[in-house]
Amino acid sequence: MRAVLIVNPNATSTTPAGRDLLAHALESRVKLTVVHTDHRGHAIEIGREAARDGVDVLIVHGGDGTVNEVVNGVLEVNGPGAAAPAVGVVPGGSANVFARALGISPDPIEATNQLVDLLSEYRRRRVWRRIGLMDCGERWAVFTAGMGVDGDVVAAVEAQRARGRKVTASRYVRVAIREVLASARKEPTLTLHLPGQEPVGGVHFAFVSNASPWTYANARPVWTNPSTTFETGLGLFATTSMSVWANLGLVRRMLSQKSVVKARHLVRDDDLPWLRVTSDTPVACQIDGDFLGPRDSMTFRSVPEALGVLAPAPADPEKGSHQR
Repeated sequence: MRAVLIVNPNATSTTPAGRDLLAHALESRVKLTVVHTDHRGHAIEIGREAARDGVDVLIVHGGDGTVNEVVNGVLEVNGPGAAAPAVGVVPGGSANVFARALGISPDPIEATNQLVDLLSEYRRRRVWRRIGLMDCGERWAVFTAGMGVDGDVVAAVEAQRARGRKVTASRYVRVAIREVLASARKEPTLTLHLPGQEPVGGVHFAFVSNASPWTYANARPVWTNPSTTFETGLGLFATTSMSVWANLGLVRRMLSQKSVVKARHLVRDDDLPWLRVTSDTPVACQIDGDFLGPRDSMTFRSVPEALGVLAPAPADPEKGSHQR
């Protein structure tokens, strides 16, 4: 079995020692090539080349942005639903939302052991787990996209990263608070277009998710659409008010039990096959934590079983175990 280990050396928690340990562990199971990214978009090129070369599995040691690039490179060549290559992740970023949603440990050493076991299991079963993805038109998303304040936060954090500041969960929180307070003074510009429903106007921001939780505040999960998984349709989370007090209450619910994410000003839907968000003026848009730029219209579509992944079987919500 041929594998490529893609390492982002600039990711928040990647280290040379961790990379070497991971490579050593994998070399006993696969014919391994190690590649380092050295510029934005490089992982897209690596994923594209590996797909054309018929590599069996791509293992990403980096953050969510690197994972997104690899997946987009693979799908550019093979399209959704192709047999190979599959994608595995050893977390190396600050949040690692995609890996955690797949059931991969946030600890790189534990994640490495998981992947070694999963490779052995694949040799026996010859079947990858398959997950749904989100087609955003110009790019694929693996777990989230957003228009409005979500995009503003990502753009502001990326600007700080460009100035040499380290990206941490606390920095995201500080930037998010600032952007939410700034947005509270703006008029809503978004309109939601959902299957079989009348358009919903007067919306301030919209989050679209392909998995849950939506993100993490350090180790604490932040929930928007708790029933959204890689095996369902898309989740929508949007608001028609930027009242600070109303949204403080909503944030508390997002950080608490999964079953109580609700509020009067919240527009939320689950298991959507598609949705479209339009805006009177261009607003910031992000995909998987990367700033896409200003957009006045985005259409998001759920594509089931689009990608093979090296990951545990999905959890059974009734039993809390993993089922094949």
